[in-house]
Amino acid sequence: MLGTVLSVQANYYWVQLSDGVMQPDAQQAASMVPGSRMLLCTRRSRLKKIGQRVWVGDRVLIEDPDWDGQRGAIAEVLPRKTELDRPPVANANHILLVFAIADPMPDPMQLSRFLVKAESTGLAVTLCLNKTDLVAPEEQNSWRDRLRQWGYEPVMISLLQGEGLDILHHHLCGRSTIVSGPSGVGKSSLINALIPSVEQRVSEVSGKLGRGRHTTRHVELFSLPDAGLIADTPGFNQPDLTCTPSELSFLFPEVRQRLQHNCCQFSNCLHREEPHCVVRGDWERYQHYLTFLADAIAYQEEQEQRSAKESAVKVKSGGEGIDRVEPKLAPKRYRQTSRRRQTQDLQEFRGDVKEMLAQEPQD
Repeated sequence: MLGTVLSVQANYYWVQLSDGVMQPDAQQAASMVPGSRMLLCTRRSRLKKIGQRVWVGDRVLIEDPDWDGQRGAIAEVLPRKTELDRPPVANANHILLVFAIADPMPDPMQLSRFLVKAESTGLAVTLCLNKTDLVAPEEQNSWRDRLRQWGYEPVMISLLQGEGLDILHHHLCGRSTIVSGPSGVGKSSLINALIPSVEQRVSEVSGKLGRGRHTTRHVELFSLPDAGLIADTPGFNQPDLTCTPSELSFLFPEVRQRLQHNCCQFSNCLHREEPHCVVRGDWERYQHYLTFLADAIAYQEEQEQRSAKESAVKVKSGGEGIDRVEPKLAPKRYRQTSRRRQTQDLQEFRGDVKEMLAQEPQD
């Protein structure tokens, strides 16, 4: 039987069963409707031996179902179409980035960092601004115009007043969506509004720090009433940027638009001080780009140093399952040829001599 992993807790997996037919991702998400059969499953030891991890969103094959006890065993994890390691979610095709327009106020640099991180996944991105009931319409229009210049059409909602949810439903229908964003912007409250049967724990924004409190502790998928899946994720305030310097510029819609019509003089242009650069200029997020570029360069240098360090050491298994790290020795300088290898070389040499003598002309 085919199913989708909705949540992972310790070594147990809640799997929602589908109709058993392997479908494309969009149809798979659309087929997961509330009320479908659920099984609490374990992972076969064979999967553990080969190091196969099971993530939320994975499509899996179930064996030996116990319908009375609602138990089963995951026998195979089907190939993933997409995968994100933070948070660990498989087969998603859409990211819903949620920010609050007030309480807490959006920080442009933080918002830009989240957008760049979302763009780096290669998934479709929708930007949503919550708590519009706390600001005047003029401020809403100001943020909307500002984000349009960034290359995004934001969806304005108010969970308190229930406004904008019909527009948001259009973006979520039939998709497998990951909800992301900083703490305190209303991600869990959004899940509660979209799926009334779910009661996600929520918390007020810290009055002292002006930031949200973490309420979601793990990733969990929920079935939307009108088809589709949505995953609530733990909030964090500073996502990591792990792209290379050359990849960073293409994660900004403003840069992609500029490069559509013209090209920089150099193919490896980083858009800083290079001559005849078509990207460098007067656009709002250019300073954000330079800040993230410095982070990307530092990250690349750190990875290169780590790779060089790891190539100079080796890991050996010690007693009681404890691994230890030892420096690698240069084989030609320090290591002696083994006796077995010496014997093989001697036999090969003797064989070559015999062959040469056999080929010499006889008097």
